Amino acid sequence: MKKMGDNTSSKNNQLSHHQVFDVSLDVLPQPGSECYDDDGRLKRTGTMWTASSHIITAVIGSGVLSLAWATAQLGWIAGPAVMILFSFVTYYTSSLLSVCYRSGDSITGKRNYTYMDAVRSNLGGAKVKICGLVQYLNLFGVAIGYTIAASISMMAINRSNCFHKNGHENPCRINGNPYMIAFGALEIFFSQIPDFDQLWWLSIVAAVMSFTYSTIGLGLGIAKVAESGKIMGSVTGVSVGSITQTQKIWRSFQSLGDMAFAYSYSIILIEIQDTVRSPPAEYKTMKKATLISVAVTTLFYMLCGCMGYAAFGDLSPGNLLTGFGFYNPFWLVDIANAAIVIHLVGAYQVYCQPLFAFIEKKAAKRFPDSEFITKDIKISIPFSRPYNLNRFRLVWRTLFVIITTVISMILPFFNGVVGLLGALGFWPLTVYFPVEMYIVQKKLPKWSTKWLCLQILSVACLIISIAAAAGSVAGIIDDLKSFKPFTTSE
Repeated sequence: MKKMGDNTSSKNNQLSHHQVFDVSLDVLPQPGSECYDDDGRLKRTGTMWTASSHIITAVIGSGVLSLAWATAQLGWIAGPAVMILFSFVTYYTSSLLSVCYRSGDSITGKRNYTYMDAVRSNLGGAKVKICGLVQYLNLFGVAIGYTIAASISMMAINRSNCFHKNGHENPCRINGNPYMIAFGALEIFFSQIPDFDQLWWLSIVAAVMSFTYSTIGLGLGIAKVAESGKIMGSVTGVSVGSITQTQKIWRSFQSLGDMAFAYSYSIILIEIQDTVRSPPAEYKTMKKATLISVAVTTLFYMLCGCMGYAAFGDLSPGNLLTGFGFYNPFWLVDIANAAIVIHLVGAYQVYCQPLFAFIEKKAAKRFPDSEFITKDIKISIPFSRPYNLNRFRLVWRTLFVIITTVISMILPFFNGVVGLLGALGFWPLTVYFPVEMYIVQKKLPKWSTKWLCLQILSVACLIISIAAAAGSVAGIIDDLKSFKPFTTSE
């Protein structure tokens, strides 16, 4: 929440935001033109390498920080094995999804510009609404998860500086609520940017920041192992005794959700594929791009998760970088935490702007005569073009950010929220819909060998998702027992 990674590419952002989710634009084709594709749009220029970079940028996000904790719950054997399993499932189902970019024929069929377009073309009916509901809930949850993660990093910077200024004996108690409010205020400001394509610079900055803090976290983990001269951890993970048997089971399930969140990018795969040129057929290019990007991401995740576990063992923190708060060079840890905050400011908008635009389009369609919804007020800005203030956009987006911020203040549990997001989004978006669309696209007969194998895969992933969701909910409930909202943290 994956993950819920975290960034789409600038090329994707340059597409009109009205194409997101259940809205697509039909353009009359201009056959025979060297400047246009078969759907009448300007020729796409994307390649296997650009698609790979878009996927890697989108996948590697704040979810990587919880992988050391997730690995610690499962141990040295199950932890890496489960990570590899998720990478295989993600690659395979993404390959199935890439075939569904075109309806009917995979080479000449009608293009689907978004995930929702593909679901509508292949499945239709109630499944389109279910898919939309899952997507919207997932995006709402991502906003909450990002607010929590940003506040944790801001608190870590403050606490790190406090310890180095006042000594480790000082408790340095910090209230996270002001940081969540500050993050929310910043998001209210950025959310008033009316058009998705104007966010391209924010997306690029966010992508650079995600690689920055991930690399620093990996480097610090390697340095700590080298300093201590020993590899922490065990074959079975956190031992029963330090936690109860029940907690061990629930935490193991929750770690599945954390790992699933780290690999979540199916929701934007069709949009990325829509930037790829042809020939060769888009799905062939996308399969290669998916293989490269999932391999690179898995290697990076294995390094971060395993080195973090090797550094901290059973005490691996839910957010890897908070574990280095007392270590020198503390300024490097501060830079990494600052990079997280900057990254999450951009990632929040990249994920929420499509939802904002969708609601506003629906409202305008429902109430076309309402000036509150449809009328823009021009505000002059010195040395810049006038800003079009829409009152409905101002009120609705502000309320959305306030609600997600308040929920974050009530439930500031990074691991639990990330695990729940991963669990809720993994099966329907990464497995179920791609499998069902592929079966329809290829007209696989019921009870054939391939049909049966795909259904077994889908059911198995459903069971994993249910277990992960249950573990995450149990983790949140357990945290709530000892948590008092709106108070100063230890």
